Amino acid sequence: MLNIHSLFIKIRSSVLVHLTHNLALPFLKFLRKPEVFPYTESQLLGFPAGTLGNDLINYLLRRQLKLLPYYVRHDIKHILLDYDTTDKGEVCLQCFMLGNRHVSFPVIATVFYGMLTMPEYFASFRKAFLRGRKCDAISDFKWFEILHCYTSDIKKFIK
Repeated sequence: MLNIHSLFIKIRSSVLVHLTHNLALPFLKFLRKPEVFPYTESQLLGFPAGTLGNDLINYLLRRQLKLLPYYVRHDIKHILLDYDTTDKGEVCLQCFMLGNRHVSFPVIATVFYGMLTMPEYFASFRKAFLRGRKCDAISDFKWFEILHCYTSDIKKFIK
């Protein structure tokens, strides 16, 4: 039987998934002209080991996630920033982006939601924000071009 705390965490997680996947993603696809992702899963598997493209597909496969063409940049950020796809990791990623001066509705909404419903992770959120603040801007990355680069080399730029 679920206790109140476990139930709250389960509901909190479901709401976060709903906000990001069912509301934000369709909204962004409507608002922005989607950038066409040029690779298939099998093409990414053919990238050399250690490249971001190969790491991307293996990351998705390990987590049993689909390659969503409109969500690839977000998944790449999880890899490069080392934030997991947990609730905490999702909010940390967006706190990093806010600290990195990338202000958008999904960033603000996720950070606000995380601060409101996940006070136990406040220190991690603050750390991610400060990390983003110290880091050079990553929003100008050519996300699909860097898939051929080695992940470790890109991570050295981010710190």
